[in-house]
Amino acid sequence: MKTSPKRLLLGVEYLGTAYHGWQRQTSAPSVQGTLEAVLSEISAHTVSTICAGRTDAGVHATCQYVHFDCHNPRPDKAWLKGANTLLPDDVSVFSVQEVDDEFSARFTALDRTYTYLIHNAATRQGIMSKTTTWIHHPLDEKRMHQAAQSLLGEQNFSAFRSTHCQSHSVHRFVSEVSVKRYKDLVVFQITANAFLHHMVRNLVGSLIEIGKGDQDINWISELIKSEDRNLAGVTAPPNGLFLTRVRYPAELGVSDEIRYPLYLDTNFASG
Repeated sequence: MKTSPKRLLLGVEYLGTAYHGWQRQTSAPSVQGTLEAVLSEISAHTVSTICAGRTDAGVHATCQYVHFDCHNPRPDKAWLKGANTLLPDDVSVFSVQEVDDEFSARFTALDRTYTYLIHNAATRQGIMSKTTTWIHHPLDEKRMHQAAQSLLGEQNFSAFRSTHCQSHSVHRFVSEVSVKRYKDLVVFQITANAFLHHMVRNLVGSLIEIGKGDQDINWISELIKSEDRNLAGVTAPPNGLFLTRVRYPAELGVSDEIRYPLYLDTNFASG
């Protein structure tokens, strides 16, 4: 007797350095392709995943969620232990749960949070060079935070949109945004219902100009009004960017806590 497939939601963490982004590609390694190969082996059938938010080449995730349909029942430990045994060291599964057939990792999500880490010191750091962006010029994080408040609410983010962005709408709703410093680490964090292509990295590139004192605090507001990408700052590198939370309706029981990289001190994370 043939059973109907079960839809599963997996929490996935990955270091994006070695991958050409999340999305499956035929000629380059991707996180999706790597994960699907392992899930297909465990499922004993071809698996196709849908993620909460596609990340670009070199971008990381401590909290990516993906759903897929499995036709062959497996216990939860098969996904957690089995997947983590077969996956490379830079990709891991941290949670698994069954969801209903209407659930979508992408469309059921209420919002997403991205965290961007800037190592702001006179000398370059070697150990975390793949997971932070080094800026040697002193940054004023208070100016950056004040400027970033112009991003709150529903607005047209054309000035921070990649020329390759395929989204039909340029409007996004930003519910939270902050810039904080912890020692030599400047942390930009933003929560929105969704993001345009390169939106976070373009915002960071502009905020860095304000932090260096090269632009006025009101510049972000002026850029939003201009709707002109050519007037904004350069696109910040991908290595400092993490997808750190995807929030779903509370009744689904999916954790809504931000998953920071372990080296980000808990005192900072809670403050």
